[in-house]
Amino acid sequence: MNKKILVAALLSAAFGAAQAQTAVVEPSPARFLVGMGLSGGGDKLVSARYTDGDTVNLHGGGLIYFTAGVDYRFTPEFSLQGTVNYHVDQANARNGDIKFQRFPVELIGYYHPNPSWRVGGGVRYAASPKLSSSGVASGLDAKFDDATSAVVEAEYFSSPNVGFKLRYVNEKYKSRGFEDVDGSHVGISANYYF
Repeated sequence: MNKKILVAALLSAAFGAAQAQTAVVEPSPARFLVGMGLSGGGDKLVSARYTDGDTVNLHGGGLIYFTAGVDYRFTPEFSLQGTVNYHVDQANARNGDIKFQRFPVELIGYYHPNPSWRVGGGVRYAASPKLSSSGVASGLDAKFDDATSAVVEAEYFSSPNVGFKLRYVNEKYKSRGFEDVDGSHVGISANYYF
């Protein structure tokens, strides 16, 4: 009798373990992301000279960007990412500021050759690009037309939740009363996926 109870208990435990293995929940194909990066390149828009003699140049492809969006994995090999961004280059002082800012929206498709890497390309729409100034730097203001450009990038995942990107954006800005500006740039960034 004890042997039958022991065999029944072992079979029940084995069956329960097998069911637990098949009940593993697959991760959601959609993940939110946040990130930030640095970029450089493009035409020099303006130079800011500080009272100590230092000079800072603002460029059409600079300098810091913040991103938030959604990443959707269709298959193990293909994904799509949509983001909204804030991209800015600025010079600040107590007596005046100069800032070149824009609000890009990006849609990028990716191919994943392996779990650690992906490469992709897509489109970037930079909304409301403008150069603004205040204080002793006043008078350098310019509004540019929204710009649509191409993006290519590669991303390395150090873990499923952390990715590091290297990218290139081919961007041009046009404005009445201001020279056309090359905003093309190379950028590096880090994203957190959750």
